[in-house]
Amino acid sequence: MPLRLPGRPFLGVLLALWIGLTGLGVQPAYAALTNNTYDGNIYALYAGNGSLVPPRGTLAQAMADHRPAAVIYYLDDDAASKQFSPVVSELQRLWGNRIELIPLVIDPLQNRATEGPTDPATYWSGVIPQVVVFDPDGKVVFNASGSVDVDRINDGLSMATGIPLPEGGTTSTTVSFNELNAEVVSR
Repeated sequence: MPLRLPGRPFLGVLLALWIGLTGLGVQPAYAALTNNTYDGNIYALYAGNGSLVPPRGTLAQAMADHRPAAVIYYLDDDAASKQFSPVVSELQRLWGNRIELIPLVIDPLQNRATEGPTDPATYWSGVIPQVVVFDPDGKVVFNASGSVDVDRINDGLSMATGIPLPEGGTTSTTVSFNELNAEVVSR
């Protein structure tokens, strides 16, 4: 009896199965802390804290309620913002509900007219990351751009809230515990 080869439908199924199992044509996903690529929510990915975005409130609400606030301007596809994200997460851990923490993507703020003192675009300097701290009266008490040290921000928040820092202040550093995540720890 002659040997029969499987028919074309069977070969097509085998080929589809092989492609599916080997991932032929699929590009691997890469997330990198040090490049300007979009990897998703930087707070969830690099700081392990997806609860920061979207922010709980707005600058206008914080000013209306006479609450101290910290606005953090960032971009999800910016290496400096990615590396700064653990600092923002640490601010949430340290200050909790005593301040309004407002991380804002700057895309919607660009190239538009500002709408007054309650509009976050009023305070953005064009550099990211940037941290602006407001006291309960809406007055700016701290404004710094770049990878600002968490202790400097804590000083500004202490001025804004009237809550003193621990005696001798704090000394913190950012420690990476894998290629993607880092945390801020006290020394």
